Amino acid sequence: MKRTQFMLARVLQGLIAILLIATVNFLLVRAAPGDPVSVLAGEAGASDAQFVAQLRTQFGLDQPIGTQLATYIGKVVQLDLGYSYRQQQPVLKLIAERLPATLLLTGSAFALSLLFGVTLGALSARRAGTWVDSAITVVALIFYATPLYWLALMAVLVFTVQLDWLPGFGFSTVGAGLGGLALAWDIAKHLFLPALTLALFYMAVYARMTRAAMLEVAQMDFVKTARAKGVRPGRILRAHVLRNALLPVVTLAGIQAGGMIGGAVLTETVFAWPGIGRLMFDALLQRDYSLLLGAFLVTAAMAVLFNLITDLVYTLVDPRIELT
Repeated sequence: MKRTQFMLARVLQGLIAILLIATVNFLLVRAAPGDPVSVLAGEAGASDAQFVAQLRTQFGLDQPIGTQLATYIGKVVQLDLGYSYRQQQPVLKLIAERLPATLLLTGSAFALSLLFGVTLGALSARRAGTWVDSAITVVALIFYATPLYWLALMAVLVFTVQLDWLPGFGFSTVGAGLGGLALAWDIAKHLFLPALTLALFYMAVYARMTRAAMLEVAQMDFVKTARAKGVRPGRILRAHVLRNALLPVVTLAGIQAGGMIGGAVLTETVFAWPGIGRLMFDALLQRDYSLLLGAFLVTAAMAVLFNLITDLVYTLVDPRIELT
């Protein structure tokens, strides 16, 4: 019962947060420079005032900003994200087509970064003060300080252009007509470079966080007591030090899991990955307000969802935490 109440309270808070985010995003996008109607009129080859006025009326852009906001929020509550006047398709349909690719990319990058980050951080903490610790620290700092877009470009130049080991662009081989395991393997080859590039930055963060947390926990009284009782060092490391050190890592991972979806814009653009990040970039260039707002709202909803999952994972990592 307590867990159910906790879930309901968190879901309610998440829904309120999403509505507030939708409101702020709407006002910010409307305040941005650029007129979508002028872009549409220019593409249509017409610039007379009557045609522009018709477009404004058609898309509701002639209404006061308050009326437009109320209409937009009312549609969001009904899960209607609007209509893309540039793509001539419902926004929800466009996002649904791109969402699986983004989830595949960010999910793979998140799993790689967390797995290797925690592993390297634990190894660094266990070998603190040795050359292994120094090497891991230097590598982590390099990946943390290197711009993501530069890593992406270098990965394409080295592994695609120079070595020709992996495809550098797209979701799968165009026109190959593959199916089954062959298609899955083809997608995996296209996924490797963008997922690894996106994972490297976060892997460095998790490695540094894990190392610092484990060194702090290792100095606590309950760890010293376990050593005095003769508990094996390996068991102390796994059951006492690492488990208690994971809580700040889980906190950071939960925050970054949602942000990783929005942060995939650069990666998806460089690797021509057909996800939401690329969709947002194109919508921004085309002044497609409805599509841009819809993509923002979906990424915000995913961030709220990941934070909710993080709250639940807390109780698994540390059972002493109460559901309040």
